[in-house]
Amino acid sequence: MLQKIDHIGIAVKSIEDARKYYENALGLKCEGVEEVADQKVKTAFFVVGGVHIELLEPTSPDSPIAKYLEKNPHGGIHHIAFLTDDVKSELKSVSEKGVVLINVEPKIGAHGKQIAFLHPKSTFGVLTELCQNGEC
Repeated sequence: MLQKIDHIGIAVKSIEDARKYYENALGLKCEGVEEVADQKVKTAFFVVGGVHIELLEPTSPDSPIAKYLEKNPHGGIHHIAFLTDDVKSELKSVSEKGVVLINVEPKIGAHGKQIAFLHPKSTFGVLTELCQNGEC
């Protein structure tokens, strides 16, 4: 069962540049920067109202975030993530209802969360992530 919006992923060319906006203009505090090597991304998290804002900077020209930035050079909202207590069960459930999965099995993402993505062609154009606390 989905519990809440966990985070909103925002693609940026530079976390350091974007971080200044979130810290100086909005007054948010960065919780830390982390690289997720197998996703070819560096992340930075801010929290507001119990929802995290995740900045995503590509670490490789062939990363999904780099490809997103090629099409959207100013960056922007990349995905919305919903927290669940059982990501594998949610994947099975949405798949049975006709949703196309990008990830059939969860992967490990930032903060050691299990993550899996649903294809935007099945989610009205919104890249949707399901995530669960803890490792697979």
